Amino acid sequence: MSKVPADLEYTKTHEWVRALADGTFEIGITDHAQHSLGDLVFVEVPEAGRAVKAGEPCAVVESVKAASDVYAPIAGEVTAGNPRLASEPETVNADPYGAGWLMRLRPAPGAAAAALLSPPDYQKLLHAEGD
Repeated sequence: MSKVPADLEYTKTHEWVRALADGTFEIGITDHAQHSLGDLVFVEVPEAGRAVKAGEPCAVVESVKAASDVYAPIAGEVTAGNPRLASEPETVNADPYGAGWLMRLRPAPGAAAAALLSPPDYQKLLHAEGD
């Protein structure tokens, strides 16, 4: 069964969101997503300064099995992409909720998040999908 940390929020498309003390958000893909994809061989993260819209593709993760878009859960401006992932994409597999974060985002003023799920609701989604 996939790990679902209680201190995060989740999306139906298997991204996680962590609120940081400075008002920004850290975003990555869930344990379920990285496990479903298999060993990652390439990760493309957005550059700092890029504007993203909630629900739109903003990054790509590629494994030996498939390539998958990562969707922005919140509209705003990217403040950082994880530089480690360019040379070590497997970090996402090893530590999806820690060192394998994809990007950090400053929310747009008044931006509404895409529909975020609580940990129990995300676990229900995983159960419905057979995890």
